[in-house]
Amino acid sequence: MSSQSATPASGERQRDAERTRAEILAIAQREFARHGYAGARVDEIAALTRTTKRMIYYYFGGKEQLYVEVLEKAYTEVREVEATIDVQHLAPVEAIRTLAELTFDHHEAHADFIKLVSIENIHEAEHLRKSEVLVNLGAPVAGLISQILDAGRASGDFVTAADAVDVHMMISSFCFFRIANQYTFGTLFGRDLTAPEHRSRHREMIGEMVVAYLTGAGRATPRADPL
Repeated sequence: MSSQSATPASGERQRDAERTRAEILAIAQREFARHGYAGARVDEIAALTRTTKRMIYYYFGGKEQLYVEVLEKAYTEVREVEATIDVQHLAPVEAIRTLAELTFDHHEAHADFIKLVSIENIHEAEHLRKSEVLVNLGAPVAGLISQILDAGRASGDFVTAADAVDVHMMISSFCFFRIANQYTFGTLFGRDLTAPEHRSRHREMIGEMVVAYLTGAGRATPRADPL
């Protein structure tokens, strides 16, 4: 009887632990994005959650491990969005345009992710390289784009011998720049890149840029030679 009653209690403790970890990660992501790796304080993260510094160290092992898990969570969420694209049932042009638009939407909705990536670049990916999850996390999107490119070449829609990583960079750079550089760009050019009146135009622009590149639009003689 005691073993039967222990199971629900054990399950509840597990759910409590998962909720606590999720809460810590959410607050930690905000703090690291605001203050950077060096500036964020575990004491402050603990104060903003329903736990203690000791428990944070219990769950994550230390500040660096917590930061790495924040990065893993942020990058994994991007890959999950990309994985929703049904390559098998979308025409290649529509599939690549959808990927560009989903990336645009995610970057706009997750400004903390943009800040975290910028911070980790300042650290020259020092912490990212320590995560087995992160160092292999580029493969899914590269594979997805490769599938789209292969389908597009087979159908005749794509005439450019594009590299999957280059296409990913093209999409990411536009979407990333719009959020990461909004303040400096706005100061220099007097334009708020994230203002509602620009959103639909920019969202359409990135999709059309990628499609135009892959279909050879505007090029006198489409380049179909291998890289």
